[in-house]
Amino acid sequence: MNIYQKIIISIIIGSLWGFIMNIIFGIFLMLTAGILIKFTYFSFMIASSISAIYFTNIKKNFYNKNLICFILIPIIIITLTFGSPYGISIRDKTIYQIIFFFIQIFIIFISIKLCLKGMGRMSFSRYFIETIFVKVLKGIGFTFFLLIILFPFYLMMMASMKTQALLLINPLDLSIDFSRGFNVLNSYVELFAVWKFGTFLINSFIVSTLSIFIALLFAIPGAYAVARFKFPGKYFLTNSILLIYLIPMITLLIPLYSFFTQINLRDSLMGLIIVYPAVTIPVAIYMLQGYFKTIPDELEEAGLIDGLNRIGVIIKITLPLSLPAIASVSLFIFMVAWNEYLFAYMFLDTPELFTLPRGLNSLDGTEVPRQHLMAGSVISSVPVIIVFLWAEKYLTGGLTAGGIKG
Repeated sequence: MNIYQKIIISIIIGSLWGFIMNIIFGIFLMLTAGILIKFTYFSFMIASSISAIYFTNIKKNFYNKNLICFILIPIIIITLTFGSPYGISIRDKTIYQIIFFFIQIFIIFISIKLCLKGMGRMSFSRYFIETIFVKVLKGIGFTFFLLIILFPFYLMMMASMKTQALLLINPLDLSIDFSRGFNVLNSYVELFAVWKFGTFLINSFIVSTLSIFIALLFAIPGAYAVARFKFPGKYFLTNSILLIYLIPMITLLIPLYSFFTQINLRDSLMGLIIVYPAVTIPVAIYMLQGYFKTIPDELEEAGLIDGLNRIGVIIKITLPLSLPAIASVSLFIFMVAWNEYLFAYMFLDTPELFTLPRGLNSLDGTEVPRQHLMAGSVISSVPVIIVFLWAEKYLTGGLTAGGIKG
């Protein structure tokens, strides 16, 4: 590919991402900050195009190539817009403008880099055009998906940082008044101090943790038996293990309610700790047995030859190699136990035993200000996000292997 073709493709890709991001972030800036901006997409298109041209025509080993490509975008935009990248004074909602501007620049840079990476080694052909087209479509789709996911979370966080008066005066104002300082966190402080939200967190943590432990305690031996041993009905069991999910959980509610009442397990965390593993063990067995089948038999046979018994082989060989699948299953069980509402609503009556979903519902039925409920929703979401980010490196391998080999 000659230099002229590189420049043309760079201008097209750079202009496209500059235009798209300026429109998207401009709209979100108006919604969240409550200010009327002017779209300066020509400045963004020019800056993104110059950065893209620099990226595709400068050698890879050039000093800080990526850093220079990134810095070029804001410098050119600020120069062309005379210090007003959104067509308004930088003094108006300064924090919002700065945050949105640099997030926008970062996404533009990453998008250009991913679309044009390796372009110099390819010839200008139909395959090259299709490759660039697919990359652009994937980038646009991912951007919209990310914004759609993050926007509701922002709405919750925004509402949790307002006072009741501000929410009533202008419910459509999506901005956060940072001039209040740490007072924007008053809802979170009062939620724990007045409404005892910490009790709900502790209960959910206990139930979720024990559910993971109990489910894995039964699922690992069951999955290993299905994956390694031969016994009558093995294939029927393997293929029908998920049939339990054809039965709606609500049909089990009344029998379980009656049974737990008779044995004094209703209105106790132990009832939930029994139910949650029971409903997640089939999926756990299905996923784990698929992953166990991908582990070569020779590794376990070598352990047996070296003097290990079957339990020692599982503990010292199979389980360490199965960490991706175990992490995937653990995350699945955690999310079920952390977010489940139906059984918690039916089984728990004492406020001191409420889990997070049950506790939030109980607060919604009282005179709790709306910002406190939003703060509770934000707090409920954070542990799931943290656990997911921690386990993300294991998820792809665990879910893929478990699904293919099942």
